[in-house]
Amino acid sequence: MPERTPTFQPLYQQIKALLEASLDAGEWAPGAAIPSESDLARRFGASQGTVRKAIAALASENLVVRRQGKGTFVATHTEEASSLFRFLRIRRNDGDNEYPGSRVVDVRRAKATAEIARVLELKAGDPIVIVRRLLEYAGEPVVLDEITLPGALFRGLTKAKIDAYQGSMYSLFETQFGVRMVKAREKLRAVAADAGSAKLLGVKTGEPLLAVDRVTSTYGERPVEWRRGLCATKRHHYFNEIG
Repeated sequence: MPERTPTFQPLYQQIKALLEASLDAGEWAPGAAIPSESDLARRFGASQGTVRKAIAALASENLVVRRQGKGTFVATHTEEASSLFRFLRIRRNDGDNEYPGSRVVDVRRAKATAEIARVLELKAGDPIVIVRRLLEYAGEPVVLDEITLPGALFRGLTKAKIDAYQGSMYSLFETQFGVRMVKAREKLRAVAADAGSAKLLGVKTGEPLLAVDRVTSTYGERPVEWRRGLCATKRHHYFNEIG
């Protein structure tokens, strides 16, 4: 068997990885400024240009935000205007961006099945929290979400706590539980509405729905959420921009 050739990362990617590790460790809180390029250059023994390139790579992944004349800040879900539509892909057919209302159906605790354990990198039987909620546009239910979370990370999450929080679900996770959602992978398919989802969404049983399966990860590509959304598409659609 031929020898494997070692792979080497450019220095800016190594620095990016170190900065991401610092973000994961909580060295800089969401919304806080990170050190200047010159300070980071001294810290890592690199040029400012290399550090600038590493920060640009973090910014391209929405992990930090650069503000002209002010510095670079840890991205946060509490800045609703900048974060909401990054993860919310459902749009009105007329093209208007609308902030949906959120209504929690229920919150329950359970044990991870083999499938959930595989997706969230848990052990079968580990505690999980399952949240069902409706996203409503102009008072009309459009999306039924079933959100599965590792129980160990979300101890104390209740329907009352979600109902009382003024902000997005991801903002709640960040501020109340210290879990920041940074990346997501989604798969889309068409399904027929079962009786339960049809009742909640106000559609007929068997009506086609768009099913969106999302696995969301925090720093270090660690999965921390499995979300299954059922979307009624009579007046709404899924939107994604590439490039």
